[in-house]
Amino acid sequence: MSEHVRMLIDGVWVDAEGGAVFDAISPSTGEVVGTVAEGTRADARRAIESANRAWPAWAALSAFERAAAMERVADVIDERRDDLARTLTLDQGKPLKAEAHDEVEELLAYFDMAAADARRMEGLMPPSVDANKRVLAYRVPRGVVSIISPWNWPYTMPGEILAPAIAYGNTVVWAPAPTTSICAAKLAECLEAAEIPPGVVNMVTGPGPVVGDEVAADPRTQAVGFIGSIATGLTVAARAAGKELLLEMGGNGPLVVMDDADLGAAVAATLTACFLNAGQSCTAGERILVHEDAREEYLALLSAAMDRQIRIGDPFDDATTLGPLNNEPTVAKTERHVRDAVDRGAVVLAGGSRAPSHGSDLFYEATLLDRVTADMEIAREETFGPVAPVSTIRSMDEAIHAVNDSPYGLLSAIFTRDLAGGLRFAEAVRAGWVNINEGTNYWESHLPFGGRAGSQSGVGRVGGRFSMDRLTELKTVVLNLG
Repeated sequence: MSEHVRMLIDGVWVDAEGGAVFDAISPSTGEVVGTVAEGTRADARRAIESANRAWPAWAALSAFERAAAMERVADVIDERRDDLARTLTLDQGKPLKAEAHDEVEELLAYFDMAAADARRMEGLMPPSVDANKRVLAYRVPRGVVSIISPWNWPYTMPGEILAPAIAYGNTVVWAPAPTTSICAAKLAECLEAAEIPPGVVNMVTGPGPVVGDEVAADPRTQAVGFIGSIATGLTVAARAAGKELLLEMGGNGPLVVMDDADLGAAVAATLTACFLNAGQSCTAGERILVHEDAREEYLALLSAAMDRQIRIGDPFDDATTLGPLNNEPTVAKTERHVRDAVDRGAVVLAGGSRAPSHGSDLFYEATLLDRVTADMEIAREETFGPVAPVSTIRSMDEAIHAVNDSPYGLLSAIFTRDLAGGLRFAEAVRAGWVNINEGTNYWESHLPFGGRAGSQSGVGRVGGRFSMDRLTELKTVVLNLG
């Protein structure tokens, strides 16, 4: 498979202004599998112009007409699900059978949800102080929404903003992550095949500091949706000052296992928390806080489960559950965090190094670390690799303190049979989402998801109708009947 990915601007597939391209490389083999148009600021500005031209007509459609368009997109995704999944495995690296088909299924769900939610753009009729006046307050689209999306979930992460944005009557300029540009083009082709009008969705490929910066900063975009790292998110927020922001940034997924926990359930959830998508998730379990009285049994069960259930290898092989990481900086950071932990006293119980024999230098072994302490990089930062770092706690209060002593506030989890204690934990920790007796990588796509205020994990909520607060705004109309 070798493709040339162009940009979609005003309904036309075009190369970059200067004709520059960059290589698309398969993370599982290191082979070049295509070329991608390297967009410029001028290309991004043309896309923004297109979105502004398309917006009035798209916003003027009824909610039911836009809902029907979202259902057409879902139908196309359904028809192309096998091709979308195989492209995802090739371009991003996640195992085809174990994970890729699931991401395509969730992408389809986002457009189905957007169709339903578009029909629910309801308003208010608040009372007036004047008996002769009537007040309407109803939701209207913001205009042109910029979307800057990551490489770890290259279909669902843009989909969770893009689908509701256009369903509510906005138009979009989308800057996808460069390392999964082939996936982005496949999704854009689905929108085109569903006859979404030209200019409603524009896709500009290229470096984030160029095209991403331009779509965030240009005054002709009215809102910015960003999913990615804290550092980049803060830069985007500064460049988009004064605009509506929907930012989903980093986390380190604290997962607490108390002494009364169902350890079998906790271990099963830990496997998903730490090794789904090779740990490349903002909700990955990157801090496993285990009560001292449960530690030895938990570690023995987890080590056995990893040996029994985690299979690293070719992501196109049905037996594989752990594919490569997507890019070299992510593997290098994982290496650095593990090395720092070991240097400071952590113990490697499994894995701990790259595994290039599986096809490329981006494979990293499923790793289990014990005796992780709060001063280690792996406890303080977002690793984004297939590592389960275990720390010991002595009480619920210590667990709460450990979770809150962090710049993150995205998602936390706890395993305990004491439901009152679990609820106390949920109310005490500063996180936008808390799971009780479920792992950190569990979410449902229609529920509100985002960072807690005061943390560096973002602002606003994605998830079904809950994105409406950021992607639309209330317009107030006063009618004088006198």
